[in-house]
Amino acid sequence: MAKIIHSMIRVIDLDASLKFYKQALNLEIAERLDFDGFSLVYLRNDENDMELELTWNKGTTEPYTHGTGYGHIAIAVDDLEAEYQKLVALQYNPAEIKEFFREGVLLAKFFFVQDPDGYKIEFLQRHGRYQ
Repeated sequence: MAKIIHSMIRVIDLDASLKFYKQALNLEIAERLDFDGFSLVYLRNDENDMELELTWNKGTTEPYTHGTGYGHIAIAVDDLEAEYQKLVALQYNPAEIKEFFREGVLLAKFFFVQDPDGYKIEFLQRHGRYQ
């Protein structure tokens, strides 16, 4: 059996990314591994079994390209409106809240926000399959 343990993204400004993920998702540093040319920082919180790995290649100044393959990270929250207002107050500029219906039934209520490197994060109201 396979278990997903982390997803990795490359970041330009490690401090800005750490601040964003702490404020937006309440993710704390689980472990930080510093090497000569790069650092690996694993983030998590008590609700997650999976970690987000930030890879910071020291000296990189040009933004990474996300290509056509990257989509987004999705998280489920208890109070979508409160999370939205928090991100607005922090000036992270989330996109508007949307509702997605299938055959007249609410499938999902959600919004997107981007981290300092432009990675998209989808916030979903806990509902149905999105728990």
